Amino acid sequence: MGGREECVYRSKLAEQAERYDDMVVWMQRVAEGDYEMTVEERNLLSVAYKNVIGTKRASWRIITGIEQKEIEKKSECGKQLGYIVDYRKKIEGELKSTCNKVLGVLKAILDKQQDSSIAGESKVFYYKMQGDYHRYLAEFAKGNERQEVAENSLASYKKAEEFAKALTSTHPIRLGLALNFSVFYFEILNSAELACTVAKSAFDDAIQELDSLNEESYKDSTLIMQLLRDNLTLWTADMPNQEDQEQRTDDADEPQEES
Repeated sequence: MGGREECVYRSKLAEQAERYDDMVVWMQRVAEGDYEMTVEERNLLSVAYKNVIGTKRASWRIITGIEQKEIEKKSECGKQLGYIVDYRKKIEGELKSTCNKVLGVLKAILDKQQDSSIAGESKVFYYKMQGDYHRYLAEFAKGNERQEVAENSLASYKKAEEFAKALTSTHPIRLGLALNFSVFYFEILNSAELACTVAKSAFDDAIQELDSLNEESYKDSTLIMQLLRDNLTLWTADMPNQEDQEQRTDDADEPQEES
């Protein structure tokens, strides 16, 4: 078993053991190689980082909810709020570190592809992933930093969108891009209208080509289409109150994104 094959095997082993930090280590070694990653390898890379960042994002949401409730209580015990704020900042530091590591890996991969005739599908995958991790940074960044990462996320999603035009409207990667891009518009740019436009366009285009779906991608494509429809239902219900969108409560439903 060669070095590359060993890394992939160890990554799969780590995935089965649900040790995603270890999985990241092995897949990062594969990503740093001087060769194009296979579909399986790039999916393993995405799964590894998605699970690591997913846990941290969930922790951040919980702790910010606790912080907000403590602020609303207007408690005289400032120490408790201080502990919560410190803990939130610690989680944000971990989020930032993880996102920047992923973005560094993606930049290296995309730089290697600049002069290659690599398939558009692969470029959509990586630019979409780049947009996702800039979006995760935007979720907690403030001021100018938030504006910068939001702009980077938008640019990456738009780049992915350009290459996605070469894919069929029912392609899971194209649908996944539309799903996460629409979440970006809703969550980061606070625009239910743009979010609905992206999601509805992708859903409607895919519906027209549903009969041409091959058996291999049918399950993935229809699942993402369902998530698009779920979000459209949620967002269109919110649109009459769009001016209050930035004031959403902690109990508001979260939009679905690609896992």
